[in-house]
Amino acid sequence: MKYKSRKKALILLADGTIFYGKSIGKEGSAFGEVCFNTGTTGYQEIFTDPSYYGQLMVTTNAHIGNYGTKEDENQSDTVKIAGLICKNFSFEYSRPGGDVSLEDYFENHNTLAISDVDTRALVSYIRDNGAMNAVISTDVDNIDGLKKQLAEQPNMEGLELASKVSTKEPYFFGDENATYKISALDIGIKKNILVNLATRDAYIKVFPHNSKFEDLEAFNPDGYFISNGPGDPEPLLEAQDVAREIIKRDKPLFGICLGHQVIALANGISTYKMHNGHRGINHPVKNLITGKGEITSQNHGFAINREETEANPNVEITHLHLNDNTVAGIKVKDKNCFSVQYHPEASPGPNDSIYLFDQFLENIKNA
Repeated sequence: MKYKSRKKALILLADGTIFYGKSIGKEGSAFGEVCFNTGTTGYQEIFTDPSYYGQLMVTTNAHIGNYGTKEDENQSDTVKIAGLICKNFSFEYSRPGGDVSLEDYFENHNTLAISDVDTRALVSYIRDNGAMNAVISTDVDNIDGLKKQLAEQPNMEGLELASKVSTKEPYFFGDENATYKISALDIGIKKNILVNLATRDAYIKVFPHNSKFEDLEAFNPDGYFISNGPGDPEPLLEAQDVAREIIKRDKPLFGICLGHQVIALANGISTYKMHNGHRGINHPVKNLITGKGEITSQNHGFAINREETEANPNVEITHLHLNDNTVAGIKVKDKNCFSVQYHPEASPGPNDSIYLFDQFLENIKNA
């Protein structure tokens, strides 16, 4: 165990509220929207999930870092969170299969983290007051300066972030001799999504966020996929055009999270920023088609408008979040298109939602 002198640090919220802690190693400041995740495991997957780009992550689990990190558990090439806020940070780890400690991992990725924070009080405050911009910093004697810098940060509402995490060039994933071909629009795609498609005998070509339908169509795919990702879905007009064109041609289409929101927008259903979003690995969802419940992994700060969805003659609600009755899944009537507002690939223990990938492949086979 490392016992070393650690610099004092703080979290300054946009409304002026301050919480104190200690730096993990790297000094400086990191800005972003502060949010919390209630998962007890999977911190590395959270940190590398492109959907968390630009966010300061508060982990509600008391111990972070205790099982280290493992290279093949990354969901993208780099750490995507703006910074970490936690209670107890484990400098040593005990997993035999681990590669490096979380401390070294953050150092390798130049990520700012602070611990010894009263995360219960911080999370309670966010729950009451909503997600907001914040800064974590070791510059504790410069609060006025940090307030000025924080005031200049853009709000998540209206913020387009897909371009920050999307691939710059198309690439392939899986076995080129696979039976099925899928064109995937990358607006923040997770590696495990590609793995789940590839293990179902699919060869995937992944396209940049601003690709046109004609680009995806040129691969001559059997189906189309629109990924998860960060930021507000409304500015993603090109992605909405792609979804609209796929639906018009009645091609098999599956969307997850941000992709789900893009599909809703393509059908004239608006989205809105939630008070503090859904982020965790035990969110209850009901499948209205089968009547079965699912325990799901979720990560989103925006949702689609339920009243508009219910009023839309072309769209059917297929899944509901049981905590707040927000829309968790839809399908387009008389079209080969469906989407969900959660992560079936995450499998945080329960595999309740993995069937959605099978459903997508069945749609492709039957098209």
